Amino acid sequence: MFQKQYIILLIIFQGLLNAQTNKNSVLRERINFNKDWHFMRYSKNPDKLMYDVRPKIEDANDNKVADSKPTEAVKVESTDAVLKNWILPTGNNFIKDPAKKHIRPKGDPGSDFAFVKADFQDSSWEKVNLPHDWAIKMPFYVGENPEVGGGMGRLPSQGVAWYRKQLSLLTTDKGKNIYLDIDGAMSYAIVWLNGHLVGGWPYGYNSFRLDLTPYLKFGEKNQLAIRIDNPNYSARWYPGGGIYRNVWLTKVAPVHVVQWGTFVKTPQVSDNEATVNLTVSIENKTNSSQAVKVATQIYEADNLGKPKGKAIISFPAVFLSLKANDTQSKLTEIKLQNPKLWGVFPSQQQNLYIARTTVFIDNKSVDQYDTSFGIRKVEFHPTQGLLVNGKKIKIQGVNQHHDLGALGAAFNVRAAQRQLELLRELGCNAIRLSHNPPAPELLDLTDRMGFLIIDEIFDSWELKKTPHDFHLIFPDWYEADTRSFIQRDRNHPSVIAWSFGNEVGEQYTDVDGAKIAKKLHDIVRDEDPTRLASASQNYAKPEMPFSAEMDFISINYQGEGIRDAPAYAHLKGIRTTPLYPAFQKKFPEKMIVSSETASTLSTRAAYLFPVAKENSAPISDTTGGNPKTKEVSAYELYTAQFGASPDKVFAAQDQHPFVAGEFVWSGWDYLGEPTPYYDARSSYCGIIDLAGFKKDRFYLYQSRWKPELPIAHILPHWNWPDRVGKITPVHVFTSGDEAELFLNGKSLGRKKKNLYEYRIRWDEVVYEPGILKVVTYKDGKPWANDEVKTTEKASKLSLQADRKIIKNDGQDLSFITIKVLDKNGDLVADSKNEITVEVKGSGELVATDNGDPADMNSFISKKRNALGGLVLAIVKANQKGAIKIKVSSNGLQSNEIVINAN
Repeated sequence: MFQKQYIILLIIFQGLLNAQTNKNSVLRERINFNKDWHFMRYSKNPDKLMYDVRPKIEDANDNKVADSKPTEAVKVESTDAVLKNWILPTGNNFIKDPAKKHIRPKGDPGSDFAFVKADFQDSSWEKVNLPHDWAIKMPFYVGENPEVGGGMGRLPSQGVAWYRKQLSLLTTDKGKNIYLDIDGAMSYAIVWLNGHLVGGWPYGYNSFRLDLTPYLKFGEKNQLAIRIDNPNYSARWYPGGGIYRNVWLTKVAPVHVVQWGTFVKTPQVSDNEATVNLTVSIENKTNSSQAVKVATQIYEADNLGKPKGKAIISFPAVFLSLKANDTQSKLTEIKLQNPKLWGVFPSQQQNLYIARTTVFIDNKSVDQYDTSFGIRKVEFHPTQGLLVNGKKIKIQGVNQHHDLGALGAAFNVRAAQRQLELLRELGCNAIRLSHNPPAPELLDLTDRMGFLIIDEIFDSWELKKTPHDFHLIFPDWYEADTRSFIQRDRNHPSVIAWSFGNEVGEQYTDVDGAKIAKKLHDIVRDEDPTRLASASQNYAKPEMPFSAEMDFISINYQGEGIRDAPAYAHLKGIRTTPLYPAFQKKFPEKMIVSSETASTLSTRAAYLFPVAKENSAPISDTTGGNPKTKEVSAYELYTAQFGASPDKVFAAQDQHPFVAGEFVWSGWDYLGEPTPYYDARSSYCGIIDLAGFKKDRFYLYQSRWKPELPIAHILPHWNWPDRVGKITPVHVFTSGDEAELFLNGKSLGRKKKNLYEYRIRWDEVVYEPGILKVVTYKDGKPWANDEVKTTEKASKLSLQADRKIIKNDGQDLSFITIKVLDKNGDLVADSKNEITVEVKGSGELVATDNGDPADMNSFISKKRNALGGLVLAIVKANQKGAIKIKVSSNGLQSNEIVINAN
């Protein structure tokens, strides 16, 4: 059954993504433009073209505590040679005040550079398909003083790269407007067409559109050239490099719905009736006035996100008189009876609708535009928390960075879907998109899968966290970035709130910082008055002016207290007592949510001794950490300096039930920011590791978030030949309230969870080989059992594919779990055997991983050491047929599996 569900979901999402031409009508075409690009990268900047000058690097150390205070920007003077003034006008559609729009200078700088010319021979360049992350297949930087440090993942994401592709348009396309839509390019993208500088966008996470029409030759070949300039020291995590999201070619009539030109609002919602407002913006790109009729009908959406059956209701027709090169917006309203509401999984349904807008001139349709939306009522209550359609929903959320592990930053629908599936199994119902706008397809997934989203933009404003981060362009681009971000995402029902900043340095600057916060807040609410907006605070206190500018209180770590427990007393940095009560007292009318909690650290299957007696302790080289192996103990007690264990977070929230919930840092491990070991490649803070394997912490959160599910989980594993006779603490995570532990049939005691306790501990267990079993109870009745055993030596390998049938489009993926087993078929949980993966037939090996943050072996290697007895292989298909995956390891029985592509 699960196999069938996976296939259906894949068809839904990848079918939409990979359709070569996605048409609402013959009048509007949206063509996937991902295939057959030519690519070349420099690690430096030899072409001398640049968006703007950047400050020199004075401090290359990226191993800094994440809550370190941001610092002042380094001022540099621009020169006439930079291209900024030609690029800024690209954002004009998102600048509200006409007086502040940018005027493009004359000329086409860069037109004499060879790579932008049609006659340049790029046949020797690498051929790639988009989305493309140039760094992910390359070797990691290792050792001291790397070119790119651990903060950005020790991968070569820095440098200047060029993408070239020819574009042919028929003479029948003449008279249409032709747009290039880029969902994301990292970063400082600049586009030339036929030697003309068209425009660009510096911020790597925003989607943007360029009008190619003035530069096109219809009936001939046209040469596109895109320059990417990704600076080092530009992020605190792995940014990726290149055109890492989808690219589209959009063809429309000169009179058409503008980019992201509809906004659906549902101001009144009940089970019986919903008021639906629709604002449509129409653009006239002709040289004469046009009388325009706009008609919109609502359909239910099918499983493919397309209109189903007949229209269920129509908006009143709108009539506009548009002058040449004019844009107008018009609001209409209908009452929909007995609406099918969108809600949160699993307790509510995810019903969606399509608003199909048709534009007419002289009763002839010239454009058609579909808008997917959902009808729901969201309330932020100061004491009850979040209400969705009148039902209280506890926020059980995680933070997610944008990379997809071994696939890097290049967006892939199936990989993102897999992440969401595991989060849903965890009991997670909400995601904070930290700290940037996501790929558009991710929000399509969250709409359909019933997640709640806090959609976020900006990790920094005017003050910097790294020398080359967004602060360099914030003064010029904050408005265009913010407005375009909101306009793109505001029709998604899964988006419940906006975040316009994360732990920004302006928290420290009193009134001055609050002024910037208000400016951004007001832009967000101007674009979307239906959702609340905030910025996450790790320093600003209730009495500070920064906090007053927020619609709801979004705090990082301050709710449970920062460095306030005895084990953290020796540390420097921000120190606060639990501040939930203080924020509620100051803002009794505002909802409070913890936008980041925990930052607990661990390496899956690595257990270090002795074990802390406290329920939360900071990681160090002598407490929970091993600097030689770069492992962090998996007892799930050890945290970043500013963090807290899940146990400490749960207690703080249970003591303050008015808090709406939490977003754990983080759901999955991610590339970069490998606290505490910056000579590693990826983070330690995920509930799920980089490969998608569950850490022990998974079951602690699942026990809390799915209390009705019988859960019992023992840690550590029980293969400890060097610990015979030594104290080896045993912890149990359970959704029950009582447990009895047995070692080789002998009871080690029956214990209950006390108030504000979330695990059951036996700290004095003396190790002996055999079977360790726990029997748990709930309300005095048997609940769930678990056992771990001392296994035999590793003997054989097994394979399990998440799906055995995939599409042969080069995008669909099968994720294959390889296990090291003993002769009895039990997982050898301390195995680190080197495993070789070979793929034959219609597919190819994309990547391997094991979830170890310290594994510096390239992701494309077919050899990978097991971690905790597990290895992941990722396979794709480029043609129809069988794919055979064989795994082997020295001294072990090999194995194979066959998956099919069609």
